[in-house]
Amino acid sequence: MFALRKFLVKNRLLLAVVLIALGIFLGIKVTWWLGWLPILIGLLTAVAHFLIGPMTILPHYIETGDVEEAQKLIDSVKKPEWLFKQVRSGFYMLKANLSTMNNDLDAAEEQLRKGLASGATDKDAEGMALLQLGFISAQKGNLKESYEQLRKAVQLGLPDADTTARAYMQLSSICAQRRDYRGCKFYFAKAKAAKPKNAEIVEQLKEMNKQIARIPG
Repeated sequence: MFALRKFLVKNRLLLAVVLIALGIFLGIKVTWWLGWLPILIGLLTAVAHFLIGPMTILPHYIETGDVEEAQKLIDSVKKPEWLFKQVRSGFYMLKANLSTMNNDLDAAEEQLRKGLASGATDKDAEGMALLQLGFISAQKGNLKESYEQLRKAVQLGLPDADTTARAYMQLSSICAQRRDYRGCKFYFAKAKAAKPKNAEIVEQLKEMNKQIARIPG
């Protein structure tokens, strides 16, 4: 099923041309009552190419770690500003994920900001974009900006307990580096209260708990 979907998405423009040509042929040789349907489908297929792009299959390659194929699909979008607003926001998010996987933090940050600027109304998507910006800012050593972005992310709401815990753990870590021990303990408690299920995050919480137990106050 995915192979068929991939073929259709990658060959939308060619299929559109074939359908429109078929419709014109049927209209001339048989009847326009029969020819209008493939023409309409062809036009809709061409519109989908520019307004939706490869977004129906791109997440699959990101999730499976097929970076090369994902990059090809991203590069195939020549006019991302033509994508639907929600689709455009998701496109920049996925593009940022790919840049992060390639360790290009500057590109990832730029793409996340473009996604936010597209005006997406989905709070989960906005929260995730701010979360990623927060982690990128922390990696680049900008703790003040990271703190603000992560706070906004948790205020908007994040999609699951594991992601929420990660955000609060990072906030706790930033507070510890700023010697804000009260804030450090506050956000650590929030991270535990999120009740994450991911084994790696649970283990990180256990390690943080040992360190926080030694913090005065």
